[in-house]
Amino acid sequence: MSVNPKKFLGQHFLKDESIAEKIADSLSLEGYTNVLEIGPGMGVLTKYLLKKKATTYVIEIDRESVAYLQANYLNLAPRIIEKDFLKFDLNEVFKGEPLAIIGNFPYNISSQILFKTLELRDQIPEFSGMFQKEVAQRICSKEGNKVYGILSVLTQAFYNAEYLFTVPPTVFNPPPRVDSGVLRLTRKKDFRLACDEKLFFKVVKAAFQQRRKTMRNSLKTFDLSDNLKANVIFGRRPEQLQVQEFVELTQLIENDRK
Repeated sequence: MSVNPKKFLGQHFLKDESIAEKIADSLSLEGYTNVLEIGPGMGVLTKYLLKKKATTYVIEIDRESVAYLQANYLNLAPRIIEKDFLKFDLNEVFKGEPLAIIGNFPYNISSQILFKTLELRDQIPEFSGMFQKEVAQRICSKEGNKVYGILSVLTQAFYNAEYLFTVPPTVFNPPPRVDSGVLRLTRKKDFRLACDEKLFFKVVKAAFQQRRKTMRNSLKTFDLSDNLKANVIFGRRPEQLQVQEFVELTQLIENDRK
C-alpha cells in the first residue's frame, strides 16, 4: 500500500531517508516533550521523530495518508490528527503545553503555516521544516538583502532563524520544479517586543508593501506628525532597517500618537 501524491494538496513526498533524518535531528527538544509534524504523508520523517525522546503527533488532511499511517504506524495511531492545521486549535490537544512544529510543508501554504506559528509563538519554542528554497532564504535573510522583507522581519523579531541546507528536486515524488530549503527557528529567550506588537506587525507590513519608497512615504496612512517624519529613520527604505530598528520605529509611532 502506498499513497498517491495529490497535486491539489501540494504533496511532494520526500524519498531520501538521510534528509528526513537530518530534518528530525534539527530539533533540540530542550524544555518540552511534544512535537507536531504537519503533513506527514507516508511517514518518512515521522519514523525518525518517533525514535526521539518526545511525544510525536501528526496532523494530516489527506484521508489516504491518514489510513496509511494508521496501518503502518500502530503506536502513532492515537496521535494522528485528521484536520487542517491552518484551521486547527492547538489547545484541543495540547492544552497550552509547549510544542515544536516540524514538517515538509506544502509550498502553497508554507507562509501561512509560518504566520500561524508566529501568532502562537508563546506556545512554540522551536520550528523546523522544508520550504521552497527562495522562501526559506527570505525568512532567514538580513537587512540589506534584496529578499529581506515581511517574513524576515516578523520571524526574526521573535526567533533566531537559520538556513540549514538545500534539497534538490530529485529526492521527491513527484519532483517539484524548484529546489527546497530546510530552516530552523529557535525562539529567543526574550521574545517580548518593547512596543505594541500588533502595531509592529502593521508597521512592518505597510513598510514592505511599498518597499522602494522611504518609510516617510510608505507609512503615510499612519498620520504621522511633521515632527516625527523629520526623524532620519523615516528617510530610509524598509530593507535598510534591522529588526530592532523596526521595534524602535514602532515605539516612535506609539509615542507620536500619544
